[in-house]
Amino acid sequence: MSILFIEYPKCTTCKKAKKWLDDHGIAYEDRHIKEQNPTAEELAVWYQKSGLPIKRFVNTSGMLYREMNLKDKLPTMTDEEILELLATDGMLVKRPLAIGDDVVLTGFKEAEWTEKLEK
Repeated sequence: MSILFIEYPKCTTCKKAKKWLDDHGIAYEDRHIKEQNPTAEELAVWYQKSGLPIKRFVNTSGMLYREMNLKDKLPTMTDEEILELLATDGMLVKRPLAIGDDVVLTGFKEAEWTEKLEK
C-alpha cells in the first residue's frame, strides 16, 4: 500500500510518524503541508472517507488555533465552514495526515497506525 503522507517537516510528531513508516517499509508520497496545503475538496473527501469527527482534522494545539480563538468559534461552524477554514492555512490542519485507499489517519498514534497500515 502506498499512502499520501502530509506533514510539517519541523514537527516532531511528523518526524516520528515518518520514521515509523520507514521502519515498517510502507511506501509513501511526502507532501509539505505549508507549501501545498490541502484544499477544501481534498479535506472533504478525506473527512468522509475517515468516518472521524471533523474536530480530528483541526490542529487544536497550534498557535493559529489559539490566535483565531477557534475553541469558541468551531462549535457554531458547519462542517463545510470548518473545511473551508482549514484549507486557508496548513497550520490549522492536524498533522501528520496519512491517506491510503481505504484509510485516513490524523495525528500519530503508533497503535492506531500499526492496526490500520500494517496489513
